[in-house]
Amino acid sequence: MRLWFLIPLLLCLPTLIRSEDYSDVTIVVRGAETIASTSDEFICATIDWWPPEKCNYDQCPWGQASILNLDLNNPLLAKAIQAFSPLRIRLGGSLQDQVVYGTPNLGSPCTPFSKSSSGLFGFSQGCITMERWDAINKIFVDTGAVVTFGLNALQGRWQMGRGVWGGAWNSSNAREFMEYTVSMNYPIDSWEFGNELSGNGVGASVGAEQYGKDIIELKSIISQLYGNSRKPLVVAPGGFYDQKWYAQLLDISSPNVLDAMTHHIYNLGAGNDPQVANRILNPQYLSQSSDIFRDLQMTIRRHGPWSAPWVGEAGGAYNSGSRKVSNTFLNSFWYLDQLGQSAKYDTKVYCRQTLIGGNYGLLDTETFCLAVASAHGKGSNFLRHQRFFGGVALLMLNLNKNMGFMVSVRNDLNINFREMAGIKRDSSFVHGLKRTVSWVGSKASDGLEKREEYHLTPQDGNPFARTVLLNGAPLQLTEDGDIPSLPPVMVSVNSPIYVAPLSIAFVVFPDFEAEVYLDS
Repeated sequence: MRLWFLIPLLLCLPTLIRSEDYSDVTIVVRGAETIASTSDEFICATIDWWPPEKCNYDQCPWGQASILNLDLNNPLLAKAIQAFSPLRIRLGGSLQDQVVYGTPNLGSPCTPFSKSSSGLFGFSQGCITMERWDAINKIFVDTGAVVTFGLNALQGRWQMGRGVWGGAWNSSNAREFMEYTVSMNYPIDSWEFGNELSGNGVGASVGAEQYGKDIIELKSIISQLYGNSRKPLVVAPGGFYDQKWYAQLLDISSPNVLDAMTHHIYNLGAGNDPQVANRILNPQYLSQSSDIFRDLQMTIRRHGPWSAPWVGEAGGAYNSGSRKVSNTFLNSFWYLDQLGQSAKYDTKVYCRQTLIGGNYGLLDTETFCLAVASAHGKGSNFLRHQRFFGGVALLMLNLNKNMGFMVSVRNDLNINFREMAGIKRDSSFVHGLKRTVSWVGSKASDGLEKREEYHLTPQDGNPFARTVLLNGAPLQLTEDGDIPSLPPVMVSVNSPIYVAPLSIAFVVFPDFEAEVYLDS
């Protein structure tokens, strides 16, 4: 059974009460309007191919985090994957189109990547052995991960000019790899074709017409190999959105071939850009990403309504992320804002770069402990997967460093807008909440009906902290390495919500008279 979650439209009415440190606002939720829906595996994280020698800005943050060398036996890795329940994992990245598969007919030694000035991105061709593929699938089967695997889409082509590759895809090695995968009953959910080859490409590009023909061949291979069993999805192109190129790809590949269109987004700039932190706290800057989500949605509707939009890779800051920002509490604002924006425009899957590796990993590369941002991903996933029939979960991000917000939430199904101008707050009650912060508000609850509140703040009020507090308590793994419990604070449903400066709040209203739809 699939639950289609309500994505509420929020309307902020004019400020009613102001003081030097908080502002009183009302949010009206259009409870009867469903804008879009996500898939059950909306939350996704990537595992990349980068070897330890991958460096940016005089730092090499990848360590042993590659598909080829990641410690698959570390118990914290399995616990982290299971905690998301389910977590989609996308295997791919920049070196994807230089990967060959160690099948019997490969015809050359199966060796890992090495530094090479003549190779794309400074590395040689690399190979994954079938023994390594077996080990990867074992942990994914054991943890219930949903797997998207990115295939090499440059195999067989040649470089025609600067960054431009031509010729048809040689599918022989990929087909043999897929045959082996089918023979072992490994449950691959989807096969992605290529990485960042769309439009002008990154390092290499392929024309949309040839790309479309190759996707038709991939679809045919999948149909032959999987027969009458459940067939994995075909997703592509895993690149940066180019309207003309994406539209042409859909036109060429024809109906019901490409199941999902993946695109990448790194909207914060380079990892060493000193403006990364400021951009995260600039709502106008963050909102610019909506243009991409909206345009892709319209391109799919016009040229291929059988396909679905996916974010196949998003890391905020590119080139391994920002070592000063990407692994701190502050980065959570960018991440959660992107989840909300993308969902609004019907994005079915959003893959965070990365599960582990670089400066933007959800897990620490050395300790495998949850980095600060992963706690937020877990919180987001937890709330999103609650089965609130008739309920609503709201995410509120306060980007203001100095001002808090006292928020009242109303349902437009039973609101009288002419009464809004008369809404007042008891100032003593408001200031009491301000002083104590809402996670202790349950002590003063005056009604039987409750809502759940999850407030996320940085340790010591430092936005660059790597420890996050949930309702005032540090989020830390248990002694056994398990995810800690994430208890909400129960608050009277009609009391205002205080959202502190530079904080994140998830608020769940268990009964909001909002429509939800079930698809069995």
